[in-house]
Amino acid sequence: MDVSTPESSPSSAASAPDSPAPVAPRRAIRELPDELISQIAAGEVVERPASVVRELVDNALDAGASQIQVKLMAGGVRAIVVEDDGLGIPAEELPLALKRHATSKIRSLDELESVATMGFRGEALAAISSVAEMSVASRFAGAAHAHRLDARSGELVPAARSRGTSVEVRELFFSTPARRKFLKTDATELAHCLESVRRHALARPDVGFTVWHEGKLVEQWRAGSSEARLADVLGDEFMAESRPVYAENGPLRIYGRAGLPEAARSRADMQYVYVNGRYVRDKLIAHGIRSAYEDVLHGHRQPCYVLFIEIAPDRVDVNVHPTKIEVRFRDGREVHQRVRYAVQDALATSRSAEVASTAAGDAEPPTVRTAPGSTPAWFQPAQHAASQQAAEASPPLYAGTPSWRSNKQATLGLAEVATLYGQTAPAFSYSTAIHANANANANANANAAAEPARPDPAPAAPGAEGLAVRSGTPLPEHDWPLGRAIAQIQGVYVLAENAQGLVIVDMHAAHERVVYERLKANLGAAAIESQPLLIPVTFAATAQEIATAEAHAEALQRLGLDVAPLSAKMLAVRARPAALAGGDVVELARGVLAELAQFDASHAIERAQHEILATMACHGAVRANRQLSLDEMNALLRDMERTERADQCNHGRPTWRQLSMRELDALFLRGR
Repeated sequence: MDVSTPESSPSSAASAPDSPAPVAPRRAIRELPDELISQIAAGEVVERPASVVRELVDNALDAGASQIQVKLMAGGVRAIVVEDDGLGIPAEELPLALKRHATSKIRSLDELESVATMGFRGEALAAISSVAEMSVASRFAGAAHAHRLDARSGELVPAARSRGTSVEVRELFFSTPARRKFLKTDATELAHCLESVRRHALARPDVGFTVWHEGKLVEQWRAGSSEARLADVLGDEFMAESRPVYAENGPLRIYGRAGLPEAARSRADMQYVYVNGRYVRDKLIAHGIRSAYEDVLHGHRQPCYVLFIEIAPDRVDVNVHPTKIEVRFRDGREVHQRVRYAVQDALATSRSAEVASTAAGDAEPPTVRTAPGSTPAWFQPAQHAASQQAAEASPPLYAGTPSWRSNKQATLGLAEVATLYGQTAPAFSYSTAIHANANANANANANAAAEPARPDPAPAAPGAEGLAVRSGTPLPEHDWPLGRAIAQIQGVYVLAENAQGLVIVDMHAAHERVVYERLKANLGAAAIESQPLLIPVTFAATAQEIATAEAHAEALQRLGLDVAPLSAKMLAVRARPAALAGGDVVELARGVLAELAQFDASHAIERAQHEILATMACHGAVRANRQLSLDEMNALLRDMERTERADQCNHGRPTWRQLSMRELDALFLRGR
């Protein structure tokens, strides 16, 4: 009997390590069929029904439509109809409109490099028609009647409709059933379609939008003012809990609204960024906005915002993604820095200033001085006029603190700042005429309660010129936004009375923010002190890190870092910021180089410094169970009114809350 040994069996031979891998038969190189080419292109452009809605609405806006109607069946899977009242398409151009890379929006490379329309690729209709049944009916301005073109058969017939265009898409992915299996439920696809229309509606308040599903009206946004459109789309609550953002510098203009930190959400589902009217998802811009919220958000909460960026078309490339949802800036660091400081300035003013304005019944703030109609009515950047004018001085790109935020250039380390602050403002010794204290006798406290003293305004700490809310003369007592202190509860909360009702202040959190902002102002007014290392620290570096260190040596020096190439694959750190002497110098250098290559170079250093300052402020702030006199409470309230971002502590927790008389009456059922 012939018995095969394991060594001689075919399966063993195939699994031997030295056996050559099987070679697949060679296939000849051939051109793909046109239909397959279109289906491959459709895979990049059409992901789900919402992608079709986005492309068709883009075309309607480019056609100058003032009213756009979207009709859906089964969440857009069975049918999508987009109708507009735009210019329309001439009958002789309808067949050409369905061909790949056929468009009326660009003619040359120069026009491609300065795109000013929503669409420009000429792929949308061709891609959609390759994966669905589609027909286009359009009546050009001045034409006797409309014409309808069937994308599948190519038949062109007369039709009845007013001026404009209707695109009907049925049975999406009918020719590629495998892709249809990846679609979600009708409700989910409908939600994505609504979000797509919502993004367009936010950017174009001059256009009316209507969305129907299964014959029922689900959304309608009428053409009107920007303020009304924002309230309609995002709700009145967002308008009430957000601040206007405005900054303009050369070819860059930033405006919109930034939600208050206390209005942050658990999900990032209310964040809208537009570049020249186009909704985008850009990591650089998102990083800049998140940086502005860095020390006012609690935990991992997500801010709400709507931000519009207007920039010269030749300074941004919109042709980097098939769905046109990503862009690339010629000078990304400048955009990052401008966005960051624009949002920071919007969040700087405390809500106490708004309380004072409401109490005083202030008139409408003046509108920004720009060309008529160029700025939406709901932006009122008057409160940021000073910072805007200063920003026109073009701060240095990589400076940790822009030149318009400080006017001192002394060399000062964090330790010296702490010492200086301790000399001028110890733990809870305000620079005011405070003579009463927690150990004062009951008669003194009673007298103070009957006739509370008015502490003089605390002078700014050295280097605190950058604080925005500074009044030259003390306000009358009845105009104090946070009111006058009346009591302290359990050594934790301060109660105050103002024109609106009752103010409750978290004593430690509020003082922590005051101390923190003073320390930041002192540090911001100083250059970063550098400390040479006795023995340079070397580390293996990538080619990009070495190139970044060579190209931005001057910026690194301004940040207190001396990083130089030691070899083709090695960097040496010869000096580091004196304030960060206890940290990991290699990790610091890598972090700064990474941010310098992608974002603002100063951000890594600034974040590390602020973490140290926050710790110092926490230890220097008044502790719970500390009994304060009325004078000390009032001094704290006045400091809060003068301090930026005083509504949150360094960890993002609220520092004070307002209870109006109406809310207090409701608690006790008064008037019912």
